[in-house]
Amino acid sequence: MSDSPTAEGVPMLVGSSLKMYFSHARTVAWAREVADLLRAKPATGVTAFVIPQYPSIPACVEIGAPVGLAVGAQDIATEDEGAFTGEVSGAVLAELGCRFVEVGHAERRRLFGETDDVVAAKVFAAQRHGLVPILCVGEADRQDATDAVAEVVRQIESGLAAARAAGLHGEVVIAYEPLWAIGAAEPAGAPHIRRVCAALRSHLAGAPEKASVIYGGSAGPGLLGNVADAVDGLFLGRFAHDPRAFGAILDEAAPLAARRLEEAR
Repeated sequence: MSDSPTAEGVPMLVGSSLKMYFSHARTVAWAREVADLLRAKPATGVTAFVIPQYPSIPACVEIGAPVGLAVGAQDIATEDEGAFTGEVSGAVLAELGCRFVEVGHAERRRLFGETDDVVAAKVFAAQRHGLVPILCVGEADRQDATDAVAEVVRQIESGLAAARAAGLHGEVVIAYEPLWAIGAAEPAGAPHIRRVCAALRSHLAGAPEKASVIYGGSAGPGLLGNVADAVDGLFLGRFAHDPRAFGAILDEAAPLAARRLEEAR
């Protein structure tokens, strides 16, 4: 058993944000194929999820619900209702059947100017509507794991501050995505991932939230087995565009999740 604390009672998570790569028709086809894979080979102890564009959420919920494929949103408004043209509230996302919502991704920060305060407000918005925020964190430049941990812990504490101030301590998923690994040819090295994510788990072990830690950033086949003692799953990018590749990661996760459940007994 690993010395790294695990998120007790939290299943292993394997999911993908499709960003703005797919048409609605392709998204639906992807969801159906993944649902077929899950139906044919259920992965006990693994929660699979997909985060499509907003208009595709209802179809993905309809397809995914019978087989346990959870659905999330790529963004959330800081406010619950009002004259906020183009925004989508947490209330509507929950109404549609979303379980997760991605918050604080590096692209939202870089392209749309999201600040730490905005990220914290969005985490708060997610939690007050019963959604699980996937809080994306990561250091900008390649650096020693100790320095990376310090920066990422700062981002986590900042991201949770508004919800905590309001007395909300709901479930949260921390997606560790070093910015220098996003879109790279290879993910961060397994030793770096293990050191950083193990430290994040230790930091969160005493937190009031039910927290899990997953890794993203050019994640692909073969990685999970090398870091499974320090993470609770993977957040996949372009590798998962092929549903069969997504299924291959689920196949990797299933025995690891089963072993984790056995060790927890």
